[in-house]
Amino acid sequence: MLLISLDAETAAKLLEGLPADDIQKIAVEVAQIDASGQRSTKEEANVTREFSNLLQVNQDQGLTTRSFLDDMLVNILGKSKAEQIQAHVRKVTERKDPFVDIRSAGTDELVVALEGQHPQTIGMVLSELETNKGQEVLSLLKEDVRLKAVGRMINLGSLGGEVKRRMAGMVSERLKRLEGTEVVLERPEKQEETLRKLALVLGGLENELRDQLLNEVKEHDEEIASTVRKLMVTWEDIPRVADRSLQEALRAVEAGKLAVALYGANEEMVQKIRSNISERVQAMLDEETSLMQEPLEKEVLDAREEIVAPLRSANEEGTLRMLSR
Repeated sequence: MLLISLDAETAAKLLEGLPADDIQKIAVEVAQIDASGQRSTKEEANVTREFSNLLQVNQDQGLTTRSFLDDMLVNILGKSKAEQIQAHVRKVTERKDPFVDIRSAGTDELVVALEGQHPQTIGMVLSELETNKGQEVLSLLKEDVRLKAVGRMINLGSLGGEVKRRMAGMVSERLKRLEGTEVVLERPEKQEETLRKLALVLGGLENELRDQLLNEVKEHDEEIASTVRKLMVTWEDIPRVADRSLQEALRAVEAGKLAVALYGANEEMVQKIRSNISERVQAMLDEETSLMQEPLEKEVLDAREEIVAPLRSANEEGTLRMLSR
């Protein structure tokens, strides 16, 4: 745990002079910690503090298994001996955790490797992945495959260790065959992205034609028509709004709301809004920002909607001025 919290060069210095067998044992432990997917920052911090009160854990700069094996071992033992230890580590980790290679694979590679696999195998792999990665892989599978795999995840606890190893082995073999090939899946477009494109197309039309087409959409689905209208002007469009139009929209927005809306906004957005309010309002905005506690995400979104609402109204009326792209 101590080594994981350090960079490769510092870790290598700590291990200088140790017998190769001891280094090999430590390498196996580091690999096991990483492969388990259950690294605990709290435990690492405790270990580090015990070693020295001057050290602080920084997981973002922590040592991964790959950098440990590729950098530190080579620095200490040379390339030839390091490769021998790496081979031994792989055998040990695969024997203890057959899903170690699967967890380290890319999302796209995993989706391809799972094509044609039994739903139970897919469910097992999904259950072994980190939550966010598992969700992304699941979203990229075909709909019928998703349903079957999720259904099989309910009974995974009854499977024996040998069955799990066979499942992992089949997927790992597929992943090995994919090595050296570029796999890039086409992500399915989210409905909001599709409607945003439609909104941009309609937004560039004359008002009469725009409204006529929106009314046709409304006849089929009123909710979609309403969403398209909103997506014609969004928070992200503000840098493209002409200064005069933005000034008119900001005139009725309180400094407190502005402070919340700008929380977490990029520099371009901040400068665009600050350059379109008076010095008095800028001073009030600075004061509100200095006193403001961290807002909830919903509060930020609501405040941004309050700024965008008059821009949408102006767009409906045909008075909103936009800069060219």
